Amino acid sequence: MSHLLFALLSLFSFAALLEAQWKLRENVYVIESEWNGETPAKRVELTCNTSDEELPVYWKKGTELKGTGNTLIAEVKEFPDAGNYTCLTANTHEIVSYDFFLITKIDSNGQMIRSILKSFEEPNRTFLKCEAKNYSGIFICSWMTENESPNVKFTIRSLKGSEGDVICSSPVAHTGKSVTEYTAQCQKENYCPFAEEHQPIEMFLEVIDEVEYENYTSSFFIRDIIKPDPPQCQYVATNGTVTWTYPRTWSTPKSYFPLTFRVKVESTKKHKSQVYDADEQSIQIPTTSPKDKISVQARDRYYNSSWSEWSSLCR
Repeated sequence: MSHLLFALLSLFSFAALLEAQWKLRENVYVIESEWNGETPAKRVELTCNTSDEELPVYWKKGTELKGTGNTLIAEVKEFPDAGNYTCLTANTHEIVSYDFFLITKIDSNGQMIRSILKSFEEPNRTFLKCEAKNYSGIFICSWMTENESPNVKFTIRSLKGSEGDVICSSPVAHTGKSVTEYTAQCQKENYCPFAEEHQPIEMFLEVIDEVEYENYTSSFFIRDIIKPDPPQCQYVATNGTVTWTYPRTWSTPKSYFPLTFRVKVESTKKHKSQVYDADEQSIQIPTTSPKDKISVQARDRYYNSSWSEWSSLCR
């Protein structure tokens, strides 16, 4: 009976060790740490990858000796506990194997606590935003950090199971006054703009800052993330007509991908604005002051996606 009890306890202990971590890639593991002072550290079992079990080995983390022998139980709770654990030979001090541990913070409900990225104001509380200028299958995904750090690394890809493969470029940083925005251009391969979408694209962003790990997801159809470029417009003073052309980046033919438009007239004298709706590419507006500001924006006519930014002034 005592042997059976010992075996069951060993099995339970091993299951708890496995539950404490998951493999990100070869030799890299993520530890889910409940972020409060009461929860104990996760106990993680490390095994030296050597074929000779009799070989004397020891473990180091940085310059700190952590233990000897083929296995090591490491307690991981906070960021100083994470990082690289290296197994070396006792005689020659050669590296035999290593394990690198990242920490992801979780709350008492097991939900990931995300703090590396800064959310966009629109859409509200969105961390990973994707937009498409047209129906070509090409889209831009963007995310922000409070300030640029050379140690933050990003990986963006589509989740397995998405309809068709998605390939993305390496992220590019655009540094502003208070935030750094990163963008990656992605393309859904073999995308047909004339066919109906049946399965959403699932984008997955992994963020690693030193030893901290977070991930973010975004699920969408291309039609949901359409945001055209602004039209190009001009104002004809002789008859008070505003005319404009479709954005050069918009899908063709226009008859299959029509846009609807809004024309905004901002009165500098009255400090108010008026907006006119139009489906055609011109509109005659009431008499305006020469100093009034006129601009145009566009949106897919048949699908309620995003409006473009306002165009440059028409005069």
